Amino acid sequence: MDILILLYEDVDLLDSGGPYEVFLTASRLAVRDGQAAPFDVRTVTIDGGPVTAYGGLGLTPHGSLESIASASASASVLIVPGTIDLTGVLANTAIIRSIEAFATEPDTIIASVCTGAFLLAEAGLLTDTAWTTHWDDIDQLTETLGKDGARRGVALVDSGDVVTAAGLSSGIAMALHLVSRLAGRELAERTARQIDYRQSAEDGVVCST
Repeated sequence: MDILILLYEDVDLLDSGGPYEVFLTASRLAVRDGQAAPFDVRTVTIDGGPVTAYGGLGLTPHGSLESIASASASASVLIVPGTIDLTGVLANTAIIRSIEAFATEPDTIIASVCTGAFLLAEAGLLTDTAWTTHWDDIDQLTETLGKDGARRGVALVDSGDVVTAAGLSSGIAMALHLVSRLAGRELAERTARQIDYRQSAEDGVVCST
């Protein structure tokens, strides 16, 4: 399964790097056991060019979202990290359109970390479903989506083809949950141990399906 992590200007490093490390480690452990790697983890931008993360670290993607997603022969997961500069990212219609287009493909999952939920909301993916985001931003998102779908005090919400994680390090919990869902709980627990993450892959999970 292809795991694509969307990068853009001022993206948060932990939101993107945490899930990257989880899926990378899960595949490494599987290969070490003589099995096929369950995940092919790659970073993407809209145009395939480099971006600068919040704080100034330069990031070079594997390619563009469109080119890598169209070449995928398997089901894919798109991870949408968050950012401090929500106004700037939400004004980038190319990012929103790309998320919308990815969501129309069969057998795909879109997962947000932290304020990445705002991008999913802008793309129309959180309407009439349960969701979460960073505790400091959840009230702001209810202004757009209403209060009914908001889930507070949880690490993540799994709504099937859309998964939303709370703030920052919750992206690690979300990635471990997806490893458990897609490749088995045993591998997820081994991955958590390998990266020295002390939370269970299923702690703080709300499933709305």
